[in-house]
Amino acid sequence: MALADNSKIVILGTGGTVAGTSTKVGDNIGYSAAQVGVAQLLGAIEALPAALRGRELLTEQVDQVDSKDMSFGLWQRLAARCAHWLADASVQGIVITHGTDTLEETAWFLQSVLQPGKPVVLTCAMRPATALAPDGPQNILDAVAVALDPGAQGVVAVCAGVVHSARDVRKDHPYRLDAFGSGDSGPLGFVEENSVRWVNHVRKDDLSLEKWPQPAIENIVKSGSWPRVEIVMNYAGASGTTVDLLVRDGVQGLVAACTGNGSLHQDLEAALIRAQAAGVKVVRATRCAQGRVLPKPGDLIGDSNGLSPVKARVAMILALLGAQTARTA
Repeated sequence: MALADNSKIVILGTGGTVAGTSTKVGDNIGYSAAQVGVAQLLGAIEALPAALRGRELLTEQVDQVDSKDMSFGLWQRLAARCAHWLADASVQGIVITHGTDTLEETAWFLQSVLQPGKPVVLTCAMRPATALAPDGPQNILDAVAVALDPGAQGVVAVCAGVVHSARDVRKDHPYRLDAFGSGDSGPLGFVEENSVRWVNHVRKDDLSLEKWPQPAIENIVKSGSWPRVEIVMNYAGASGTTVDLLVRDGVQGLVAACTGNGSLHQDLEAALIRAQAAGVKVVRATRCAQGRVLPKPGDLIGDSNGLSPVKARVAMILALLGAQTARTA
């Protein structure tokens, strides 16, 4: 007999601190990430069967990495596995266990490529599984609650009981359990005793800057050659030397992490304009923790449409891949 719709929750493991261990019990910083398999990790959460509310749980180990070492190859595999499960009518939602360091980039990549109608929930931990009080189990339970909620859609991140959009989420703190924020946009909601209280709606521009046809998405996921896009930062005394070197080295895109409202040292700006004239794609984002670059008439370099520098880089990589795919189609 075929299973009814929405009868399954899929949890994909990629490693991270949530799967980390230390040789010293209670050591919250001197640990090795990505040591515990996702099935073993979930098996230790006694409250998980009740949290699933009768849904069948499927698990899959997509990879086992410290997210500081995130790669394009893993992004491709993860997107492919998400697409596979999202196409299954019996799957209500997907949870992904992930390291905190690059979670915001993976979230935006998956949202941009998949644009799912079902929830895809990234979750994580700031303490390893061997901590005296690990935060991973509760974060996983909260992520499952979001995946089961009828109001959830698209890619979101859940940490310390807070639900963040893929567009706005960013790691704000290197150690605290509530390490993530959503800037001045604010969180989407809060998980309270296995229920989600939504306080914000997903805006249209939360979801993606561009909609690609399915064949292009498939080619992007399968592509063996990804464009090289780098981030350069503005600061007092910034020069254009790094930009000139990157252009000579064949970089295809540059994101400037600017001061304030997209401001650049005159030497760095001149180098970026030269790069742009040479055919390199260039955008400006702000290095400020909140807010976005507000464009003004006469800007010589475009802005990132509110994306942070790292997410602007993801968007540029995908745009260049999309153009590359169109040329070869």
